[in-house]
Order: sequence, then structure tokens, then C-alpha cells
Amino acid sequence: MSAAPVMPVDLSDPATFAAGPPHEFFTWLRNEAPIWWHGPTDHEPDGFWVCTKYRDVIAIERDAATYSSARGGALLMDMADGTELMMLNQDAPQHTRLRMLVARGFTPKVINSMADSVREATRQIVAAVADKGEADFVTAFAAELPLVVISELIGVPYEDRHKVFEWSNRMIGASDPEYGGGADEGAAAAFELYAYAQSLADDRKARPMDDLVTQLVTGELEGEKLSDIEFNVFFLLLSVAGNETTRNLISGGMLALLQHPDQRERLLQDMSGLPLAVDEMLRYVSPVQYFRRTATVDTELRDVPIAAGQKVTIWYGAANRDEEIFERSQEFDALRTPNEHVAFGGRGPHYCLGASLAKLEIRAMFEQILGQLPDMQLAGEPQQLHSNLINGIRHLPVTWTA
Repeated sequence: MSAAPVMPVDLSDPATFAAGPPHEFFTWLRNEAPIWWHGPTDHEPDGFWVCTKYRDVIAIERDAATYSSARGGALLMDMADGTELMMLNQDAPQHTRLRMLVARGFTPKVINSMADSVREATRQIVAAVADKGEADFVTAFAAELPLVVISELIGVPYEDRHKVFEWSNRMIGASDPEYGGGADEGAAAAFELYAYAQSLADDRKARPMDDLVTQLVTGELEGEKLSDIEFNVFFLLLSVAGNETTRNLISGGMLALLQHPDQRERLLQDMSGLPLAVDEMLRYVSPVQYFRRTATVDTELRDVPIAAGQKVTIWYGAANRDEEIFERSQEFDALRTPNEHVAFGGRGPHYCLGASLAKLEIRAMFEQILGQLPDMQLAGEPQQLHSNLINGIRHLPVTWTA
């Protein structure tokens, strides 16, 4: 095994990802240093372990006793006060309780009942711009659908959906030169979203409706109810996770099809392959790039000692290109099978609650785009989000025959 350079790539710096994920570096890590110590930086003064192999990511995800989400949180920067109530930043039993309380909104029955409205919303989104012949794909197509769906799911009035878009951008893109104004601006956006969530909760308590917010603020499970702050924190998680990840997957998936016209043609010839293509987009794009855990005890991975209290990061996009698991792992193969990617997590306790809903939205969008605008083309350079958390695209100019 060759010695690692001191700091070939700074994974703690959002600007590192301005040209997309550093896949060449991740390939080097998988082959030469699958458990690699990332030294301290200005962005992360403690340093952290970087895990890039598929089986290691799954093992860490499933061993919450050794690798905790609650000690410091799921992101490199230690969590702020209040966010310890977010499912993302919890271990059992707190995580189990909260997940059971909110899971009622994501049952197969609920998701299936939304299918027709998701497809109709997608049809309207595409029809609204089909005659223009050009657009920014991100704002015209990819951003609209998750906003409409999340608004319907959690009861946000349709006219307020772009407030969620703005708050989400300001929080996730706090380090981005276009979206963000730094950590203070991200915190201010979170406060505004909390206040909005509380106003929704108060309204549903007074006037219950048939929506998830009403279920969450009035329902009980074995005598347990969500507190106001638990609801507000979950509302933030759902608003950001349900918006950012799906939006950026749709954008990244479209870019993959535009850059691989042969693969798009395969789908145009036989749309029955679209479910496989959705999974390949998830693998190839991996919209959530990493999460962090903290070692609760002295342990080791691949004979590498890890000390209690050290930060351990798991990189989903790197694991999804692990050559041991995926043949031609760097290639986009629209009909790839099998495809047991970890874009939604490693099937552990934190596996994405909204995975089925996200797949429904992605499939609906590409059914419409491939069916209605089959000759869509790139009309300029994509602009990448400056973020090590979300593999996102800010702008994707496209044209098509109106």
C-alpha cells in the first residue's frame, strides 16, 4: 500500500466540490487507503476518518452501538442546540421512538395513494414550460416537483412552497457563493422555518385536516406524542431532505442522460427500463455525499485502530462506485442490474424514510420528460453547488424542440 499524500484533497472544504465529487481521489482511497485519516483543517480542526468502501459503509451504518449518530451529530460540524432532537442526530431508543411516530406518513399505502397526484403534478410542471424550448432545468423542472409533493405531504399551502425552497437553499448552501451568507445566514433560515412550522402546528391543532402535520401534532403512539420542538425539527428535516435530495437527484440524473445519449436512447426505445434507470441515477449521482458517526469505544476497521471520540465519515458516492461491488463502476449504465446502491443509506436504522416517495417522484418526472421532451440538450455548463454534504447542481441550462 503506497503512502497517502499529506492532504491531496480537502474533503472538509465545500469549495473542493465546486467541480463535482472528487471521484479520482475516492478511487485512490478505495484502493490504497480505504480507512484514511483526514488531518485537521480550517473547516474541521479535529480531523476525521474517511471510509469509502461499500461493505465498510454498510457495517458502520448497522453498528450504531459503536458508531453513534447522537454524539456530535451526523455532520462534520458538531450539531447546534436543538438539533439533537432530529432523527438524523439520534440513536436508539430515542431514534426508534421518533421514527415510529413519523413513519405513519410514509407507509406503502400512503405513498401509493399519492401516485396519481404526483404524476398529475409532474404533467403540469412539464406542460407549463414545454412551449418555451429552453429553461434552467433545476428551477423549471427538478425543484418544482419535490416542493409540490412535500407541500402536499406536510400541508404547506401551495403558495408558500417557494419559501421552503429559499430556506432550504440558505441552509444547505450556506457555504455556496450564490445561495449562502455563511453559518449565520443558515441559522437564520432555520429559525424562520421553525417559526413557520410552529404556526402550521398551531393551526392544525385548532383546525385538524387530513394531512401529515395533523397526524403528527395530534396523533399518539403508545401514549407518546411529538413535542412542539420535536415537530419543528422534524419539519425542518423533512423540508430540507425531501426537497434538496430529490431535486438534486433529478438534476443529476438528467445531466447523466444528457452526457450519455446512448443510455437515454435505450430508455426512449423501451420505457419499461425506467425503474432500473432511477436506481442507476441514485447510484451514479448519490445526492447525499457523506454522513458522520462518532466512535463510542476504541475499535478498528480493516486493522486500522480508531479511538473513542474520533469522527468517522462514510461516503456514499464513493461506496456506490466500489469496484468490488459494481462492474464498470464509473460508467452510467441505465439498465444496470443488480444495483444494490447505498444512496438511501446502508439499510441500517437511518435508512431513508422517504426512499419510496423519492423514487415515485423521480420516475414520474422522467416519464414526462422522456415522453414529452425527448430531444432535450445541454445549452451551457452546469453549475455545481459548493457543498460536501449535497451533490447538487445550482443551474443546468437546457433546450428542446418547443
